[in-house]
Amino acid sequence: MNFKYNNIIPIKGDASFRKFYRKKNKNKTSILVFSKKEREKNLLIYDAVNKLLLKNRIKAPKLLSCNYNENYIEIQDFGKLTFYSILKNKKLNKFKKFKKIILLLNKIQKINNNKIKNFNNKSYKLPIYSKKILFNEAKLFMEWYVPKNLAKKKALVLNKKLSNEIKYLLSKLKLKNDTFVHRDFHVSNLMKVKKKIGILDSQDAVIGNKAYDLASLIDDVRLRTSKQIKKSVYNFYIDLNKNKINKIYFKNDFEILSVLRNLKIIGIFTRLAIRDNKKKYLKMIPLAWKLIEGRINNNIIFYNLKNYLDNNISTKCRMKK
Repeated sequence: MNFKYNNIIPIKGDASFRKFYRKKNKNKTSILVFSKKEREKNLLIYDAVNKLLLKNRIKAPKLLSCNYNENYIEIQDFGKLTFYSILKNKKLNKFKKFKKIILLLNKIQKINNNKIKNFNNKSYKLPIYSKKILFNEAKLFMEWYVPKNLAKKKALVLNKKLSNEIKYLLSKLKLKNDTFVHRDFHVSNLMKVKKKIGILDSQDAVIGNKAYDLASLIDDVRLRTSKQIKKSVYNFYIDLNKNKINKIYFKNDFEILSVLRNLKIIGIFTRLAIRDNKKKYLKMIPLAWKLIEGRINNNIIFYNLKNYLDNNISTKCRMKK
């Protein structure tokens, strides 16, 4: 990649096909996002969703310049302080920080328009987070993790059972697809920008289930939190929305979506290691299993899923990095 600037520094990327650079210009900095593969999603759609967030007074990176033909955009720099790094401090009052994040989530969930123009002046409409998409995401667990850890015949038998069970769980979702869903709403994508929270990585946003982003925040594989913190954050969200949601339906959907999301994550992290030789994500798989177990061990709806997983994937296998 050859930019016409001498003052750019490569910065740590993520699990996507994007590359990031910090550009220094006198006392100001900006971020260059480069994406040759999946260019439309990572540049055009990313900008469109950021515009939608900004229009609704959510702090997202502003577009500073773009060169779509050269596969990059230049956006506002939110600095280096993620809420992940803030919340790793053991002495910190974590609940106080999470309360601020929940208030932001509440604000995001009030977005009621789903169309915006990108920098090519074309309209973009947020897609619906359908059950078919949710199934295909959970299927990544069957496509990558199961074949890696089980013999071929055993993997085929398990995957058939898992496929039916995931379809069953999706059929039990109660809430409508009527809410802005960031889809990767976790502390690594939230930045402290002065007194505000800036949000990154919004290119996968959809219109979906109200419980999804809360599940991705609370049951996050990147940050270990106690059961008490999880419960307190969940209850704070419920109290804020007590007149707008059916608590029983919401809890049902929260737990189903948390489990399916973490199965998807295990599949994605396994794929990153096998296909892309990005093995650093494997270390998070044991926590993803713990999060799944924390949900399926206490809810009768997961009875079959728990049995299928317990009978085929040992504790030793789940703890393997």
